[in-house]
Amino acid sequence: MLHILWSLITGFIIGLLARALLPGADQMGFLATSLLGIAGSVVGGLIGRLIRPPEEGAAFHPAGFFMSIVGAIILLWAFRSVQ
Repeated sequence: MLHILWSLITGFIIGLLARALLPGADQMGFLATSLLGIAGSVVGGLIGRLIRPPEEGAAFHPAGFFMSIVGAIILLWAFRSVQ
């Protein structure tokens, strides 16, 4: 249960940072911003996996906070382009 709560809080912070770094008006609430951050972490991990494969036997790529923000910015830009 705490893992889900921690994912929401971290996702919210990453989503807020992505929205702050990419100028423009967004009508997103807490849940949408959190989902943006969580999905950005997944995208950032995939980008990190393309740049450098993870260590042998690792299930996930430790892309980190920076790549999570980059992934969230990419998703936010794509979302704005579709609208």
